[in-house]
Amino acid sequence: MTSSILPLQLENTIVRKRGKTILDDVTVCLAPTGFTIVMGPNGAGKTTLLRLMHGLERTQGGSVNWSCNDEEARGRQAFVSQTAVIMRRSVVDNIAYPLTVRGIAKSTARKVAAKWANDIGLGGALDLEATNLSGGERQKLALARALISEPEVLFLDEPTTNLDGKSTREIETILQAAFDDGTRIVMTTHDIGQAKRLATDVVFLNRGTLCDRSSAEDFFGSTQSEPARAYLNGDIVE
Repeated sequence: MTSSILPLQLENTIVRKRGKTILDDVTVCLAPTGFTIVMGPNGAGKTTLLRLMHGLERTQGGSVNWSCNDEEARGRQAFVSQTAVIMRRSVVDNIAYPLTVRGIAKSTARKVAAKWANDIGLGGALDLEATNLSGGERQKLALARALISEPEVLFLDEPTTNLDGKSTREIETILQAAFDDGTRIVMTTHDIGQAKRLATDVVFLNRGTLCDRSSAEDFFGSTQSEPARAYLNGDIVE
């Protein structure tokens, strides 16, 4: 049995860009299970935290340690950005791409990709040029492409921003199914309702500082963080 790459431990991490501190002395332990929602006002450092966990950012202080070597950890996680990255090829070939780069025969990869496309509601668009998809369809494609390689950890940065209610519901259904199947999920969102629907635990940042880390029940019911309370009340958080 393959051992888990989790927990992931961030200790006193600092990220600076162009002389500005984006994350300031952040310590977080990512447990082996859960659906973690990262929240906070614009500029709080949410995306940077996700990128740091995923290995797309370097820390100027502190440490980021998986429970295995970094190369193995990179191969067992996936990242979906706010704007889906779409390659100029068909829907089925976009979804199959992670398998083909791992050396799986193209015919086999396309067969698995077709099943994923059908599962997420793109079964009728297999041969369509992916760049012609709507915003919601692009996000579903990006999710399928991330999940097809069965990552242990999935990072998502605001995956439903600017989507309508129907598309948002479809994306959430896919994410809930992935979580139920054992995928560890870490996701940023500004949508408090979405966070309440999905989160098992919440990380709240403000000005690059960790203000709260607690279960979803405790966070939404009785957070002791003043910035978090203001945020949940709809107030401006400075």
